[in-house]
Amino acid sequence: VRAVIVRQRAPFQRPDGSTISFSENAAVIIDKDGNPRATRVFGPIPRELRKEFMKIISLAPEVV
Repeated sequence: VRAVIVRQRAPFQRPDGSTISFSENAAVIIDKDGNPRATRVFGPIPRELRKEFMKIISLAPEVV
C-alpha cells in the first residue's frame, strides 16, 4: 500500500519562514503510477503537493 501524507499535526516550516500545522493527520492512498485511489478528498491540502501530486490537488476542496 502506498500513501501520501497530506496533513500532519506536527508543524512544518515553509521556505518563506511561515509554519503550518493541521488539527489531524491524513493520507491519500495512491497506486503505483501516483494516481489517487479515492474519488474525493476532504479537508485542506498544502500547496507543497502541487508539483508531484496535481491530481490530489484537483480533488481537494481547499489548498493552503
